[in-house]
Amino acid sequence: MLEKIKELREELEQISASAKQEVEELRIKYISKKGLISQLFADFKNVEADQKKAVGQAINELKEFALNKINELKESFEAAENAGGQTDLTMPAEPLRVGSRHPLSIVRNEIIDIFARLGFTVAEGPEIEDDWHVFSALNFPPEHPARDMQDTFFIEKDPDVLLRTHTSSVQVRVMEKTQPPIRAIFPGRVFRNEAISARAHCIFHQVEGLYVDENVSFADLKQTLLYFSRELFGEKTEIRLRPSYFPFTEPSAEMDVSCSICGGKGCNVCKYTGWLEILGCGMVDPNVLELCGIDSKKYSGFAFGMGIERITMLKYGIKDIRHFFENDVRFLRQFESTI
Repeated sequence: MLEKIKELREELEQISASAKQEVEELRIKYISKKGLISQLFADFKNVEADQKKAVGQAINELKEFALNKINELKESFEAAENAGGQTDLTMPAEPLRVGSRHPLSIVRNEIIDIFARLGFTVAEGPEIEDDWHVFSALNFPPEHPARDMQDTFFIEKDPDVLLRTHTSSVQVRVMEKTQPPIRAIFPGRVFRNEAISARAHCIFHQVEGLYVDENVSFADLKQTLLYFSRELFGEKTEIRLRPSYFPFTEPSAEMDVSCSICGGKGCNVCKYTGWLEILGCGMVDPNVLELCGIDSKKYSGFAFGMGIERITMLKYGIKDIRHFFENDVRFLRQFESTI
């Protein structure tokens, strides 16, 4: 047995290969399950007891030597292939896929740019807020349904600490610290305790706006929103304002834009009305100004708020709000060529 092992080692020391396929053939011959070295292990049971230690050690050393020899031959061919690829300067570069902004970020930045041209600055505030900034300072009475647990994620009680339900809380913070003129927008993430569906989510994004100065009128509000709508949806866009109610504005209105898909003629997107609701707005209630330390007899203002998801869905024809939160690359790659 020892003589046979010695002969196989001498044979392995002399092996060579001129092609990668020959290396595989040598591997099969020597170290495969049916190879010559495996046969030695099968014959080991017939070795006399006093020779088992020496023979076993010799077989293991032979196997290790064979593995190293085969691997050296294999690596030599791989190195030659890689070297050839590196020196070929005509080979195309490895393609690198460039990512893109999230569709909500694209629309958010577009909204900010439009209002920046009108002189609006950007202000941000905390997502975890207190009752005063989310409700009380905005003229919400204690019994208002928005204070109910079914709408709001409360973190602590007495005093109430909660996840903000709208970015109007940032408006309050700005008015508390700044005297008019104030002209700012407030983009951010908000939270409401709602069932998740194709049209609603417990997390979404808003952009609210505030303009407070002397002699601000509802006509200023209407013209500002008309300019914004035409910049975002196209110069032929029309708007309409419908009476509504919000605790912090008086008078209040919901604003619709003419459907950009059907041109106002009626389609399944606008439910054949020719109009799409995109935001709420109104003149800031004098009581809100007073609560924030602003003289309501001298100053007036308007405010508006819109959901970024809603506008993004209308702008790109997206029918399920859940797509924005699933991080599906097949969905996100559709916006790689978008600004």
